[in-house]
Amino acid sequence: MSTFDAAPTALIVHAHPEPRSFSAAQMATAAQALRDGGYRVDVLDLYADAWAPVLAREEFAPTDGPFKPQAEQMRAVEDGTLDAAVRAHLDRLLAADLLVLSFPMWWFSLPAILKGWVDRVFVMGGVFGGDHGLFGDAALAGKRAMLLFTTGGPSESFRPGGAFGSMDDFLFHIHRGMLEFVGYRVLDPVVTHGPARMSDQERAAALAAVGESVALIAADSRSAAS
Repeated sequence: MSTFDAAPTALIVHAHPEPRSFSAAQMATAAQALRDGGYRVDVLDLYADAWAPVLAREEFAPTDGPFKPQAEQMRAVEDGTLDAAVRAHLDRLLAADLLVLSFPMWWFSLPAILKGWVDRVFVMGGVFGGDHGLFGDAALAGKRAMLLFTTGGPSESFRPGGAFGSMDDFLFHIHRGMLEFVGYRVLDPVVTHGPARMSDQERAAALAAVGESVALIAADSRSAAS
């Protein structure tokens, strides 16, 4: 059930190993913009929490035959034996109206710790499959998700015909294959390009732009719910 009848909840899942990084500052800026926009903000800092990213056989009850991760996830949901850490994160995910994935883009994708979070917490039988379908019939249908990230290269490199190609091509597997797959309506990403190459003044301006972008998202979410 949505919490828009009260204060909506945003879950920010942050994945950067350095708490003094621009990525961490960007996450904090976004969190404050959401709070100012009327959200309750729940932050999962995967590195600080030493999140274990590997979906391992050992977290499930013993079974005969080959290990089939999704089948074991489904069984664990049905039997109430899901790993306690996964269950806690899944509950926080299901309680949130907005999911924000905060990360530096590494190798044109998510850092391994964040991909491992998706592997373990987007549980079959919990957010899709079983009693849930896919896409519009999945458990998170009606909720929103967005990416908040940094890149190493400039924006020009991520345009069609640029050195790397269109950013949309790199984000498709995340937007469609992870977020929309479990029901989310995906919002436009908030991206800061090449903060390591910026001056202090430019970084401050970039953080202000992040705050403004996220404030607009918060305002749009609240107006849509009213």
